[in-house]
Amino acid sequence: MSASCSSSSSSRKNKMVSVMTSDGVTFELDEEVAMQSLAIKNMIEDGCADAVIPLPKVNSDILSKVIEYCKKHAESSKKTEQAAEDELKEFDAEFSRPDRPDMFDIIEATNYLNMEKLQDLMCQSVANWMKGKPPKEIRKYFNITNDFTPEEEAEVRKENYWVYEGMEM
Repeated sequence: MSASCSSSSSSRKNKMVSVMTSDGVTFELDEEVAMQSLAIKNMIEDGCADAVIPLPKVNSDILSKVIEYCKKHAESSKKTEQAAEDELKEFDAEFSRPDRPDMFDIIEATNYLNMEKLQDLMCQSVANWMKGKPPKEIRKYFNITNDFTPEEEAEVRKENYWVYEGMEM
């Protein structure tokens, strides 16, 4: 996301940022929430926050979920208690469930928005789910066709025998 914007971000008074999704929905965000996205932060710092910031690769359903995450983390950053930290860990665990139907849409959005922390959380959740699962189950979950010939599959098993111990292909 790069654009040339001329107004100064230091002249912002209300600390609100408008963003528009690919499906034309506009969100008004507190600047603290919006700046959790490095892409949006760069636009703000370039002085583009006086206009609506377009997010052509994120739809409103997914952005609303990303905003939910950002708001929770912004609220939590103001708290210093251990209870707040535990609450945030619980929220993150629930938010990043690998069985959520929009998991990969959120990962794509975090990649586009340059939100490393949320992207890492979501990807780690998928990796944790995959750990120890047989390739057959992973293929089914991700709707991946096994394009190995029986000979290629045997060769992969032979070269990586330690990975496949006790697993079904």
